[in-house]
Amino acid sequence: MARSPGDPFAEAAALATPGAWLAWAEALMTRRKVALGQVATNAHDEALYLILRSLGLPLDSQPEVLARRLRPAERERLGEVFRRRIGDRVPAAYLTGEAWLGAHRFYVDERVIIPRSYFLELIPEVLAEQLPRGVPVRRALDVCTGSGCLAILLAHGFPEARVDACDLSSGALEVAGRNVREHHLGRRVKLYASDVCAGVPPAKYDLILSNPPYEPSAHVDRQEPEFAAEPRLAHDGGPDGLEIIRKLVHQAGSRLEPHGVLAIEVGGLRRAIEREFRALRPEWLPTQDGSNCVVAFRAERLPPTGGLA
Repeated sequence: MARSPGDPFAEAAALATPGAWLAWAEALMTRRKVALGQVATNAHDEALYLILRSLGLPLDSQPEVLARRLRPAERERLGEVFRRRIGDRVPAAYLTGEAWLGAHRFYVDERVIIPRSYFLELIPEVLAEQLPRGVPVRRALDVCTGSGCLAILLAHGFPEARVDACDLSSGALEVAGRNVREHHLGRRVKLYASDVCAGVPPAKYDLILSNPPYEPSAHVDRQEPEFAAEPRLAHDGGPDGLEIIRKLVHQAGSRLEPHGVLAIEVGGLRRAIEREFRALRPEWLPTQDGSNCVVAFRAERLPPTGGLA
């Protein structure tokens, strides 16, 4: 790692143990105010993740690994990783090529948004509870699938179900295809290029879910570098954030079974959803942090044409 006067990374070149790197990286990430939330919610956890992955160590390594002596090549590797993460503000998941939802690992790169979703808490139990008692999820659709992570979680959570997934981005579908193959779900998870539901072959679903673009365009314009590194298509929900959600609500009625449910993660748009879709009687699903930002619409309240009249 090249040294230069005033270079905050130069001092790290002599750090001898992973624990010393962890303390240094956590302090510098905090001082530089790097944006978090894509991999971890605090600097300590994200720095530890990058150290373990960069050194080829398992994520459940015991604390004593932090005390072992580093070889020069390992110090060089850590220096480059943290220069890119802290100096260049590259998201950690793009540096490691992976992201985790619970126990499930997904390949990611710059073609997809880094997986993070409240649906992890809701699949399968909470979503299953939205259907009439005794009615199984036999077919589900994940709209705006990105890396394919939610479609894969659906397939794991509902092992008897067929899962379709769609996205407008060809690059995202390539990443999703790789993840479907790596999870050995090619027979049960099918991917389609589609603007919301329009390009998905005709079918009726017990469950449609989506974590769509829902940030207002002006907010996307001001994003921190880490979030701006993700595809804008995965963030930008139009002037008020509702552009893709409106399309989905309009199309879902003709795609759901009579008992079916449409569930959408909407971030901070709860007030806007309540105002625009009041006639559909939106229901809010519980999340552990109390944000309750996943809205459910029942098929019986959606006209079969998908219109809102």
